[in-house]
Amino acid sequence: MPEPAPSSRPGNKSPQGDSSTARHPFRPGRFVGWLLLALAIIATDQVTKVWFDTALHYGERWRVFPFFDFTLLYNTGAAFSFLADGQGWQRWFFTAIAFIAAVVITRLLWKHPKESVFCAALTCILGGAVGNAMDRLLYGHVVDFLLFYWQDWYFPAFNVADIAITIGAILLLLDEILRWRRQRRHATTP
Repeated sequence: MPEPAPSSRPGNKSPQGDSSTARHPFRPGRFVGWLLLALAIIATDQVTKVWFDTALHYGERWRVFPFFDFTLLYNTGAAFSFLADGQGWQRWFFTAIAFIAAVVITRLLWKHPKESVFCAALTCILGGAVGNAMDRLLYGHVVDFLLFYWQDWYFPAFNVADIAITIGAILLLLDEILRWRRQRRHATTP
């Protein structure tokens, strides 16, 4: 069975020196599919946030398991409440970062729609970033409602967008490991 060609992303040329996208005509179907998946993540994120924001009062907790509660908290900062104590400028800063990331990710999805793991990672990050950016634009804070804890230890509350971003980051690491293994295997093949 022939070895797969190395990834065609920047800095990764095939043995012939051309990119794999040059050998395969672009079909917008996969690109559109990735965007639809990102929209599904955004929709799921927003629907769950609206539901918890209307079902719970701020700070209220519904116990589900001895280690997990539904709660309603607002985060004006980034992950783990980073910069939450800012004077309001962080709302626009994080929104701008999300917008720039969305443009860059969309371009990468357009250029590499057939790289499944890579695009799945980018799609999760895109959906999560846009979901949280929508909160910042609409409310001035991100709505969090999932709380894991054990006795006196608490993991910061989070939401569906945060889950998507985390899954995306894990998939990016997996994609890089797989790409490295393909390149290594290709380099050792006579």
